[in-house]
Amino acid sequence: MTETNRPAAAPADDEPDLLRDQFKQLLRYRRLLGAGVGIGLLGGVYLGISTADTYVATADVVLRAPTDDPFNPSLAPDKAINIGSERQVALSSSTAEQAAKKLGVADKDFAALRGGLQVTNPPQTMVLRFTYTSASPKEAAKRANAMTAAYLLKRQEALDATRDKMVKGYEDQRDPVAKQLDETARQANNLPAGTARDSALSSKTDLQSKVNTLNGNIAKLAALDMTPGRVTSPATPPAAPDGPGIPMSLALGAATGLALGLLAAWVRLVFDPAPRSEGDVARALRAPVLGSLPRDKTGGGPLLAAGEADPRLAEEYRSVAFRLAYDSRFADRRRLLVVAPRGSSETAAAVAVNLAASFAETGKDVLLIEADLRTPVLASQLPTDAGGRPRWSQPGGAAAGADADWPDGRQLVVDAGESGSFDLIPGERARNVPRALTSPRATRLISEADSPNSTVVVLAPPVLSYADALALVDRVDGVLVVCDPRAVHRSDLSRIRELIGGAGGTVLGAVLHTPLATEKRGGRGASKKASAAAGTASGAGPAAAPQPLTRQPADPGEPIAGDGSDTVALRTVRTGRR
Repeated sequence: MTETNRPAAAPADDEPDLLRDQFKQLLRYRRLLGAGVGIGLLGGVYLGISTADTYVATADVVLRAPTDDPFNPSLAPDKAINIGSERQVALSSSTAEQAAKKLGVADKDFAALRGGLQVTNPPQTMVLRFTYTSASPKEAAKRANAMTAAYLLKRQEALDATRDKMVKGYEDQRDPVAKQLDETARQANNLPAGTARDSALSSKTDLQSKVNTLNGNIAKLAALDMTPGRVTSPATPPAAPDGPGIPMSLALGAATGLALGLLAAWVRLVFDPAPRSEGDVARALRAPVLGSLPRDKTGGGPLLAAGEADPRLAEEYRSVAFRLAYDSRFADRRRLLVVAPRGSSETAAAVAVNLAASFAETGKDVLLIEADLRTPVLASQLPTDAGGRPRWSQPGGAAAGADADWPDGRQLVVDAGESGSFDLIPGERARNVPRALTSPRATRLISEADSPNSTVVVLAPPVLSYADALALVDRVDGVLVVCDPRAVHRSDLSRIRELIGGAGGTVLGAVLHTPLATEKRGGRGASKKASAAAGTASGAGPAAAPQPLTRQPADPGEPIAGDGSDTVALRTVRTGRR
């Protein structure tokens, strides 16, 4: 025995499909991508223009440490020179002042002179690279060489000052010792031979040794090579501007802007609660997407799509009906509940009507039940005539002149053109909607799908707005959700699945559609028009509101159109009028 009330299995998640799906979703944010590319192009234009007259000249200086033997391999220059400190000296104001004197720069231009210099140190080298940026190639090379010479001069002065200070220190130590040495020598020469003379000569020897040591230190300092460094690559006037140029700047800006646009689109996608693809809808409902209605360019497509000039809509409805017919969960009982998540149920009504027409086209006996007892309008918007085929349960109506409870036995036949015809149980405004939907008469109507070659399609109000649909789930089992993926949240779809599963039903699938014409226009005016249309359909609208396309009675004795006693002319009714 086939299980008919089993939950729909969650579709398997294929990682490449998910990646492709996410990439397609990113491409939906065309405004963000376009804004990113536009900002990048503007930045590229600014970069190209700002660097078009910018020239950069470079000079390299190799630093040397003072040494008395430059060929001694035991001397490590990086131990004697702090390259970071030397870089700061090269960028100091004293070096810039020295270069300004040489170049003859005025005090007011001193800040600009210093601001154009950059000093870097290539890794693992004792090289300082002087880079100067200017609007003139000759001026850039001139100032780079001036800065280099000023730095070497400052470094030379600092080394000379250090050596002179050390020499003076040794001389200050040597002079008293040399004076004492001369005094001791005179005393030793005047003393007779003996113990006193030997002691004086010994002191003279010690003092002479100290003087010789200090003289040696002074001589060593005087012999040092104090060269601060050498220029290995003097600056020359550059032949071309430093900027990448307008074409390259535009390319870089476009690439950077596209990356920023994709990042912004990804952030927007992460925080977007709406499902942006069929995969998101399928994962939220744990049911497949059975179809996606084509975009309507006429501002509201016909309620009954059969016989239209554009066959795409009718073919999409036929494909949805075909997929449902081959679903074992629907084929077992052939009871289908069509609902929308929330808001307007115009598209859900069109889906219910056209699925009924598609099932009728396959030769099935189809009954469409309008269980929307709050705003019933199908009887006034479909080409119907009086039902003369007693194939469905005919619950006895109330006595004449008394208030009849829904369903009251009224049955209409809808002419679907080439698709054939199907029966319609129109909805009626009821004082107690839950009691009418759960009445034995309504249950007997829905159970007509148990008859051979019969199918029952039930249209209910939005499932998240009213509990009417949940009251019918245990009688119908199979539910079809009709939604606009951009107007519903993933949490809403998950909640619908949980509510339907908790009521004992199964979500067979979803049908996606684009926003309606009134929803696209949006705003307060559109809301007022939609409210007026809804009020007109329910009989509560203002007197000036447009009335449904029905034949009005000429006199009180003439029957009213749609009550099962006359025939309404074939017409095309657009969903925007609902």
